[in-house]
Amino acid sequence: MKVSLKSNTPVVNLSNIDPEDVSDVLLKIERSFNIRFTDNDLTHIKTFGALCDMVVDKVKQVQSDSCTTQQAFYKLRSAINAKKPIEKCDLKPQTKLCELFPRDNRIEVVADVENEMGLHMNLLRPKPIIVWAFAISLLVFITVSFVFGVVGYIGMVISIAGLILAGKFGRELKVKTLGDLAEKIAREHYLKCRRDASSVNRAEIAAKVKELFADYLSVEPSALRKEARFA
Repeated sequence: MKVSLKSNTPVVNLSNIDPEDVSDVLLKIERSFNIRFTDNDLTHIKTFGALCDMVVDKVKQVQSDSCTTQQAFYKLRSAINAKKPIEKCDLKPQTKLCELFPRDNRIEVVADVENEMGLHMNLLRPKPIIVWAFAISLLVFITVSFVFGVVGYIGMVISIAGLILAGKFGRELKVKTLGDLAEKIAREHYLKCRRDASSVNRAEIAAKVKELFADYLSVEPSALRKEARFA
């Protein structure tokens, strides 16, 4: 990291981040805005600001000043009401998701809402302690495999299967409120959240790209300024 002379907030040096992680975020951007990056595109991108400008340029839909997060909230509210009728006035941005998605049938209810919306919210995750336990066991069995081959390999398979099942049947919520979830799906499924998918609000695009990077790479959005460099 380096410190900008204009601010005490560190600027992220994106060249220090694992290229595979950056590639994963770029895939999320492609899916969210229905665009494609070419190798030639990315060769010339040196800063975060240049990437944001390129995304704005690639999005060809007509301009509309409507707020996508607001539209995502309305779409989410309608989907929840379709599966679990609730007075619309009772569904507010600050409504807690744990009240809407009870733990005992959370996986099923979330799946129903996703089907109604036509998108994957990526809302649930396993408890971190379970992930850590299987991850540590995987590392242990990798080491064991050098000495006791078969035992190590069997243990590795069990650990990997455990990680996969934990991810599939996790019940922990990644965000806490309905408003948080609306923001999440608005950045991850931008066009699908628009009431009219042939329109975009260009003033939002750079902010949504920043949110995707910040969320996936676990960095402060304020550190992702235009001068943050990829190389």
